[in-house]
Amino acid sequence: MNAVRCNDCPIRHRAVCARCDDDELTRLENMKSYKRYDAGETIMWRGEPLEHVASIVDGVASLSKTLEDGRTQMVGLLLPSDFIGRPGRKEVEFDVVATTEVTLCRFEIKPFEQLVMDTPHVAQRLMELALDELDAARDWMLLLGRKTAREKIATFIDMLAQRKIAGNPESDGTLEMPMTRDQIANYLGLTLETVSRQFNALKKEGVITLSGRKQIEVIDLLALRDATGDDSDGGVLS
Repeated sequence: MNAVRCNDCPIRHRAVCARCDDDELTRLENMKSYKRYDAGETIMWRGEPLEHVASIVDGVASLSKTLEDGRTQMVGLLLPSDFIGRPGRKEVEFDVVATTEVTLCRFEIKPFEQLVMDTPHVAQRLMELALDELDAARDWMLLLGRKTAREKIATFIDMLAQRKIAGNPESDGTLEMPMTRDQIANYLGLTLETVSRQFNALKKEGVITLSGRKQIEVIDLLALRDATGDDSDGGVLS
């Protein structure tokens, strides 16, 4: 994707610039740059100096940490409109790796930090994104700690469906899987065999259909959400 003007950006109304006026958008235009990453390419290494912050324009990236003995745990996914990096930080906190091809809209850290100080709209939106990330982390704790394999897979699919609907309310139920099944297994704390078995079970029940290994279609969204184990208030069914 070539660089586009902020007013024409596909994530314009969900990204850090969502509430910016024309003058603020012009200031962002003058400091932004686009960069493309191939699937599997590292975007940022944990511990390296934080030189840029960025919004994901398209594609999916993973957040992970590697322990001293070499074990790696994926701790989150970054989808379009998600923000990478934190103003005020000197180092990158996680390894950020492109799971699919990824386009970033990047800002050099120092000019962006000044923009945050000067622009309440951007500071407020950054806070909202950080709170959304906190909610996602709490959901992640529930998913890993209490949910069954079936509930984990259903929750993962539902998360992708909700993000697609948020970006395009008129979209159909077709989803591109941003990760291989092996990566999904690592992300959800399951085995590859269990992931495949649960996908096939949801297909057999008519909740989803599978097209190859990279695309699914949600046929029954209500049944999918029922399979997540969450009640209407966001709790866990007993």
